[in-house]
Amino acid sequence: MKKRLVSVLLTVACGATLLAGCGEKATQETTTDTAEQTEAADTTADQTEAEEEKEEAVDPAAYDGKEVKVWVAENVVDFTNQQIENFKKEYPQYAGVTFTVEPVGEGDAAGNMITDVTSGADVYGFAQDQLTRLVTANALEEVNPDFLADVESANSAGVVEAGKVGGTLYAYPMTADNGYFLYYDKSVVTDPSTLEGIVEQCEAAGKNFYMDLTGWYQVAFFFGTGCQLTYDTDDAGNFTKCNVDYASDKGLVALKEMVELASSSSFQAGSSAGDAVNYAAIIDGTWDAATVKEVLGDNYACAKLPTFTGSDGKEYQMSGFNGCKLLGVKPQEDEDKLQICDDLAYYLTSEKVQLARFEAVQWGPANLNAQASDAVQANEALAALSEQFAYTIPQGNYPQDYWTRSESLAGDVKGDFQKASDEDLTKALETYQADLESYAK
Repeated sequence: MKKRLVSVLLTVACGATLLAGCGEKATQETTTDTAEQTEAADTTADQTEAEEEKEEAVDPAAYDGKEVKVWVAENVVDFTNQQIENFKKEYPQYAGVTFTVEPVGEGDAAGNMITDVTSGADVYGFAQDQLTRLVTANALEEVNPDFLADVESANSAGVVEAGKVGGTLYAYPMTADNGYFLYYDKSVVTDPSTLEGIVEQCEAAGKNFYMDLTGWYQVAFFFGTGCQLTYDTDDAGNFTKCNVDYASDKGLVALKEMVELASSSSFQAGSSAGDAVNYAAIIDGTWDAATVKEVLGDNYACAKLPTFTGSDGKEYQMSGFNGCKLLGVKPQEDEDKLQICDDLAYYLTSEKVQLARFEAVQWGPANLNAQASDAVQANEALAALSEQFAYTIPQGNYPQDYWTRSESLAGDVKGDFQKASDEDLTKALETYQADLESYAK
């Protein structure tokens, strides 16, 4: 409106100048009058806009007395409480809102929400592999359209995609650190580049090599040889198709490598550094960095996963999933409360809070600018994970049955498969693949 008024007045000024001729006095008078009129018009327009903005402003009293429940992992409860205090300073209209932060980890949040959505948290963190279950249970609201473009451009593309079902973004990216890599004792493992070399060095030193061979970790072998295992979902989150080719020559190479690893005297099944003993190498995630560093001390070192030479004589790079933590908002009947929850989720996943969270508890940020910070780049575990991510795929959504079924395969690798023929292993893969396909209908 202001631009239009100024334009009209300038036109009037031009006409007045022409009528007055070229006389200096007439020009000065016209210019003075026009300037005064323009200034008056600007003032009126500014006042009008200010009044319109005032009318559109929401009365803070509309939010008073509302309660918002937040679930986060136990080790970030204090951090989250502090960030909510900062949030209330930046959003003073929410000063009268009661925020309650409860310790519910990302691994448990989805199960609790699905069991009782009504009693569940309004804002909660969860691992991305739980997304489909939560959408199907109507436990997630879509990301606020006002924030969508910024959220998608500010964060890692893989994390953004991990928060989508049917092309719709249902959660706010919080971290990009859910993956695994190699921790090792550099006084024992002097060359961590090959799996065979690591195993040989551990055996020679009488030290253990830990790796979990169940679902999340076993894909390091299958994806490494070029196999695929993904599931398609519809807009409601139902699994409609399984894309898998484990029952193949490359699947056999992967399975035989798992069998060979499990036959080593140094091999121990597991991925939790807190439960591991006498180890010189362990495949684990960033969440155990402090534990491993305390055990290995000055010999602490990290690296991407190694390569291995398959039974076909070819070299393969171990692969795996890359994953993340997401922050979700529960659907709300109260639109004002939904706005509070969306604003809070957006704030808690902003660049500055992601970076602050890294500094507080070493969670790897999903935000691109935070990832590029000197502090994040200097972290050894995150650096190794970042290098490994180049050889992994974003973890999509998988049926719960897959995770359960993969455990039985891992047990067979350590047991019955130790003396199995290629023909027997091939039949086992065919059965395994048929089971995986049956989980999508």
